[in-house]
Amino acid sequence: MTDTGTHGRRRSAAWFGAEGRSGMVYRSWMRNQGYTGEVFDGRPVIGIATTWSELAPCNSHLQRVAESVKRGVWQAGGFPLEFPAMALGETLMRPTAMLYRNLLAMEAEELMRANPLDGVVLLSGCDKTTPGLLMAASSVDLPAIMVTGGPMLNGKYRGGDVGSGTQVWRFEAELAAGRMTQEECFFAEGCMARSNGHCMTMGTASTMASMAEALGMQLPGSASWPAVDSRRYETAQRAGQRIVAMVAEDLRPSQIMTREAFENAIRVNAAIGGSTNAVIHLLAIAGRLGVPLALDDFDALAREVPTLVDLQPSGRFLMEDFCYAGGLPVVMRELGALLHPEPTTVTGRTVAENVADAECWNREVIRTLDDPFQEAGTGTAVLRGNLAPNGAVIKQSAASRHLLTHRGRALVFDTPEDYLAVHADEDLPVDENTVLVIRGSGPRGYPGMPEVSNVVLPPKLLRKGIEDMVRICDGRMSGTGFGTVVLHVSPESAVGGPLALVRDGDWITLDVPARTLTLDVGEAELERRRAAWEPPPPVADRGWSRLYTEHVLQADQGLDLDFLVGGSGHPVPRESH
Repeated sequence: MTDTGTHGRRRSAAWFGAEGRSGMVYRSWMRNQGYTGEVFDGRPVIGIATTWSELAPCNSHLQRVAESVKRGVWQAGGFPLEFPAMALGETLMRPTAMLYRNLLAMEAEELMRANPLDGVVLLSGCDKTTPGLLMAASSVDLPAIMVTGGPMLNGKYRGGDVGSGTQVWRFEAELAAGRMTQEECFFAEGCMARSNGHCMTMGTASTMASMAEALGMQLPGSASWPAVDSRRYETAQRAGQRIVAMVAEDLRPSQIMTREAFENAIRVNAAIGGSTNAVIHLLAIAGRLGVPLALDDFDALAREVPTLVDLQPSGRFLMEDFCYAGGLPVVMRELGALLHPEPTTVTGRTVAENVADAECWNREVIRTLDDPFQEAGTGTAVLRGNLAPNGAVIKQSAASRHLLTHRGRALVFDTPEDYLAVHADEDLPVDENTVLVIRGSGPRGYPGMPEVSNVVLPPKLLRKGIEDMVRICDGRMSGTGFGTVVLHVSPESAVGGPLALVRDGDWITLDVPARTLTLDVGEAELERRRAAWEPPPPVADRGWSRLYTEHVLQADQGLDLDFLVGGSGHPVPRESH
């Protein structure tokens, strides 16, 4: 049990076990909620950090999930207390929810540390809420367990399955090409979202739920149960029971999320065809724990891992199918010797013990190592070169094979808006060999590094049947997106990265097998352009956005704020009265 100067008592005893005025203050006002005195008898106090909000549609059912967690905590002899943490709805927040991931992490960290908590259950759903809460829990390092909200049921449209997010990009292209009407799109959008939950494709939400499970921070099988499946709520109840035991065991995030656990997660991400956004989030979480992790690790660790899961956007199926096929435990068992078996998880057991009995019920959805969906080395690749000296990434499993080696002339736009304003022009100087360069979309330049990189193709190309072309951007792409899109170019253009120096007509060479991204312009010319370059004006002059742009790290470092890297533990703060 953690000793924080309370003579071996639980941390919460510094509040609820105190004598005199302080103890009276801490207990009395809690009793206005109708609690009897027994809750202050020294039992573990469990915080339930919920990112529920009606402005975060993917998280709008977390109130019910929290009730299930509370049942488990009470059953195990704990005292559950739910508290709100900032909800980040990727689908509504502008300019991007990513701008606020670090604010959620900072808020949740301070709430965990400032309150009388012995352990924490983390309730997340939409993309950034999962890494944001994991970052907070890592910096505080109290016993913690995650419960993600689960994916929506499969979308259904005209007799077939449609995936949230992924189908949006396809419908957008069909609309731009004149093959779909706005009325049809309006009807179809309701068909994609027919239950509570987050995207049911292997987008960022499903990916980060899987990463939480692969890291050992979520109960086995938790990542894939649909949000409206009763077993989602059974899982939440078990998590409530388990966190009470974790407090007694003093089992903390720093003991679970080790270097070996991160290596496992990176390989699992490759096997499931997971989102490129996992790269940024895992780097940030590791930074909070002091675990050494670098961008190149994602390439090196993924090269020998095949894609086993046939899920959209890379494949055919959806998360509901993945769940019924056996979910992540089957994938982890199938990976076998590619994973470290010994890391401890929130169950108190090892990774190998957790997945030893996992069985696959549908080999179309989850393939074997001997018969993978895509061969080894088709996961996220890290590119370097004079256009991305600090790195860039590309999701090979969602790209077009014929474009992974490509040379074309650049057509450059300083913002996504500049491109979208003219992309439908019939006289736009573009063909299928052109390389679209979209800049001004990085962490400082936009700000927040939004998911704008996979811009829709020019309609005149779509009408010719061209479905993909090389796009390069210092922004991100939704995990539900697809295409041959080079992402996370670092340093970004707004801080003077080489992307800022590209001009229309420059030749660019993409060679994914060689892991290179090259601007074919001589160094002398680049130096001349660099000398003439002027930084763009600041995008914020006050508030959080100013703090963010002044302190955010680049994509290759996980986009945390420089002063938030690391942790401060969970000492009992000084008296408040």
